[in-house]
Amino acid sequence: MFDFNIMSLVAGLPGLLLALVLHEYAHARVAVAMGDFTPRLTGRLTLNPVAHIDPIGLIMLLVAHFGWAKPVMVNPRNFRDMRKGNILVALAGPAANFVTAFVAMFLMILMYRLNFDMSIGVKTVLSMIVLFNVNFGIFNLIPLPPLDGSKILLEFLPREYAYKYMGIERYSFIILIVMMMTPILGGILIPLSQLILGLFETIISIILL
Repeated sequence: MFDFNIMSLVAGLPGLLLALVLHEYAHARVAVAMGDFTPRLTGRLTLNPVAHIDPIGLIMLLVAHFGWAKPVMVNPRNFRDMRKGNILVALAGPAANFVTAFVAMFLMILMYRLNFDMSIGVKTVLSMIVLFNVNFGIFNLIPLPPLDGSKILLEFLPREYAYKYMGIERYSFIILIVMMMTPILGGILIPLSQLILGLFETIISIILL
């Protein structure tokens, strides 16, 4: 999913952990807010990375350049509004990533405007927080089961099509490998990332006028 070397790994570790942990915590927080206490009962309503990091997913992220965290268990039957709950819980993770990226970019631009003497290390760490969170948010909105984008799309499909659509999940790992090994994933991430970063810069420029 991302390109690594030793230096980028060290600088990017805070961004990577923030992207994974805040993403899953947001799912848990919104699920509880919608009436399902399963995330709280299973210990997922926390910012403790240990609760969210999947060791195999983390290793895959380091080795294969894409990975995952432990999915937050939810029971949609407990939502006050099941359809609304499913959509909001799915959106919560990517939304948390985009907000995190925006805040990091805002800090970078603000410190630059204030002539704050940023070290190369601080600038690199903040840049990697932006990069990881924007890409992680976009990646999870891809409508491929079981990614968040598929859960959102599922709520808008007729029942007969929804069942067939979920059948794709058995091939998802293979599809992701193909996407990663070909220009497909980059063709999705790069233009959307540039679009979102450009939008963030415009908003921040307006705020700091």
